[in-house]
Amino acid sequence: MQTVSTTEPQTSDRPPALRIAVLDDDADFREFISNALQSEGHEVEVFEDPETMEARFAEQLPDILLLDMKMGRVAGEEVLARIRERWERLCVIVITGYPSMETMRTTFKQASFDYLAKPFSIHELRASLAQAATRYGLGRRPQDLLRSELGRQIRIARTEKGWTLKDLSEASGVSVSQLSSIERAAHLPSLESMLAIAQALDRKPSQWLASAGF
Repeated sequence: MQTVSTTEPQTSDRPPALRIAVLDDDADFREFISNALQSEGHEVEVFEDPETMEARFAEQLPDILLLDMKMGRVAGEEVLARIRERWERLCVIVITGYPSMETMRTTFKQASFDYLAKPFSIHELRASLAQAATRYGLGRRPQDLLRSELGRQIRIARTEKGWTLKDLSEASGVSVSQLSSIERAAHLPSLESMLAIAQALDRKPSQWLASAGF
């Protein structure tokens, strides 16, 4: 049975590309949700049993787990409890075809991020994923974070000096167009350019890298 509707209106609030794991004992649903998520640009792994899933998580964690609460031989609550023991910070979105206030309370006590009752729409799933991505800072690659933070730090340092882009260009030898692109986080500076900019601004590149988590 189809448990995700594709007839909802499209929204511009799409989440970034995410690594999503799905644990559900319904083969038809696994196939359907996998196709739906992949069409949204996500990387998806589906699992039929929690043991296989947990073994995979030991190798690589996803950004988000979609966890079915009603499976044949194991309760979703038990799986969620084990997940919380081993991977406390993993974002879990609970999905269930048998919603109730009791299961909702239980899952939120176990720090699940959201609770979706089947049948849910692509619009609802997309909104939940987007909110999770924002809350957990998901879907941003290390180079994206570095590019954004370097641009911010350079802009702050330039502003503190009261310099225009042209002033910084003259002091560093990096073109105005390159500097503008770097500050807008459109691209990463080369190592040579970063050193020249840092020297011109009397800053240490190591501090910029550290602020970006490197």
